[in-house]
Amino acid sequence: MSKIFEIYGDNAHVMTKALMEAAQIADSIPSGASIALKPNLNIAEKPENGATTHAGVLSGCIEYLQEKGFSDISVIESSWVAETTERSMKVCGYDKVCDRYGVRFYDLKKDNTRTIDTPLRPMEIICRALDADYLIDLPVLKGHCQTLMTCALKNLKGCIPDHEKRQFHTEGLFEPIAALSAVLKPSLVIVDSICGDLNYEEGGNPVQTNRMLLGTDPVQIDAYGCQLMGIDPNEVLYIGLAEEWGAGSSEAKEEDIVRLNRPVSVRNYPKPSGIVRKLTRNVLADSACSACYASLVRALYIADEESLNIKDRIHIGQGYRGKTIDGLGIGRCCMGADTCVMGCPPTASEIVQYFRNE
Repeated sequence: MSKIFEIYGDNAHVMTKALMEAAQIADSIPSGASIALKPNLNIAEKPENGATTHAGVLSGCIEYLQEKGFSDISVIESSWVAETTERSMKVCGYDKVCDRYGVRFYDLKKDNTRTIDTPLRPMEIICRALDADYLIDLPVLKGHCQTLMTCALKNLKGCIPDHEKRQFHTEGLFEPIAALSAVLKPSLVIVDSICGDLNYEEGGNPVQTNRMLLGTDPVQIDAYGCQLMGIDPNEVLYIGLAEEWGAGSSEAKEEDIVRLNRPVSVRNYPKPSGIVRKLTRNVLADSACSACYASLVRALYIADEESLNIKDRIHIGQGYRGKTIDGLGIGRCCMGADTCVMGCPPTASEIVQYFRNE
């Protein structure tokens, strides 16, 4: 079973390099390979809004590869139909990163395509993505208004022309995403989960998680992402279909996770959006780490959608360590509470399950 490497922090560049070093990625790349980096620049929004991949992920990846002697590196992407890729890459600072490291950026809207047979139907795919010797998928873990979540598998949708993107939506997204994953398989996935949006792929309601992931199986990565977001992977239909069509395995057990560090408390959170402020109105946070707090926010969002009645005041954070707490505690630091959802951090799935059983 593939391993997933997990790291916490707030410096995307440093975290990316640390993940790649820990996983010894250079050893898996053939000498002289052409390496293509595929981020998520679906829209011209700064990464802090929760929709796009941080420029630090890109720079960390490029710097690691160049230090290991790899020189044939490119960045490839195609923004969504209503957006220009060039505008997105400049808003997100990718033009500066590419200039700094001498790496070419290719707008896939302008590239040639090749028709490939998939389990669903023949599909046009961008040649530059198909022909890369080593494709690195750099998605954002975030919510999605149609598929509930989006991460490694759906990020590959940027490797098809705009008319195929429209067709994907006509077909309901799930089947075509899974079919694409069966024929376009990244060699590596590095997930930006620093502040993915709570429920919308275009950003606006970011939740600070300060987490990044690395793995080689995009199906496993997406299944684990569901756990972190409190979503049943079975509800994200393209995950099961992708597994059925040979894109990877959805099994993501605790023993498959290699944690490089643990989350630390955060004193200065970004100003919460209206929806996050509403969800956390009964939360008493004291030196809470971002990963734990993000799990709670995502769980509260699901509980609100399911109209679950949460009666207890909710306590979270390292400030409650060793204290007796009247009410509900989230995370190992709050084990002195009347009731506690354990974990460091607990996943949103574990917190949601507690709410459902109340």
